[in-house]
Amino acid sequence: MAQRILIVDDDPDIIRVICGYLEQAGYQTLTVGDGIGALRLVRQERPDVMVLDLMLPDRSGWEVLQAIRADPLLAATPIVLLTARVEDSDKVGGLELGADDYITKPFNPHEVVARVKALLRRAHFTQEGAGVRVLSAGGLRLDRAQHLVTIDGQPVELTPTEFKLLDALMAAPGQILTRDELLETAFGYAYDGIGRALDTHIRNLRRKIEPDSNLPTYVQTIYGIGYRLAKGN
Repeated sequence: MAQRILIVDDDPDIIRVICGYLEQAGYQTLTVGDGIGALRLVRQERPDVMVLDLMLPDRSGWEVLQAIRADPLLAATPIVLLTARVEDSDKVGGLELGADDYITKPFNPHEVVARVKALLRRAHFTQEGAGVRVLSAGGLRLDRAQHLVTIDGQPVELTPTEFKLLDALMAAPGQILTRDELLETAFGYAYDGIGRALDTHIRNLRRKIEPDSNLPTYVQTIYGIGYRLAKGN
């Protein structure tokens, strides 16, 4: 069954172009032009990926993103933002609210398809191949098959990108993973010029798994190189 992509934008021309390229790539598309309709559709249809414009006529893309991430049944939905904003603060702001990726307008439709494919690889990577099912470090436990993370037995809601980053770090405890390695692992392609995206995702991850995100005990920063999961937790 074709994977379903929900496109949320109030510009019919943008909808038409994105749908055309995604359908040509073999995906099924769902479309809506407003925030309220987007929330209704994502609850009804549970799309595999959501492409979300920030500037919508009723509820903004920011509000839609926050509502989805606050709903335990929808929180793991992979979301890529479409935005005409080019300031780093706006991009980082979207990532801090839980977006997995973003594309600035005007965009190349082939890039949209590539980003969607990368998000799908991240969201479903646990189904690819065999390997260790459960990773653990101290009170932190990651179950790949169930796509579940717990701290001292309590479930933690992570976005697909946060889960992928944590999996990479927990799979190599004590080993330093460079920023480039983590970017490739998390995003599935070169992410030139926006290394701050990685730092934002790591910061969000720490807020969810660390007893004190300002004094991390699990995810350590190796300045000038990358990150590692502290060994011996």
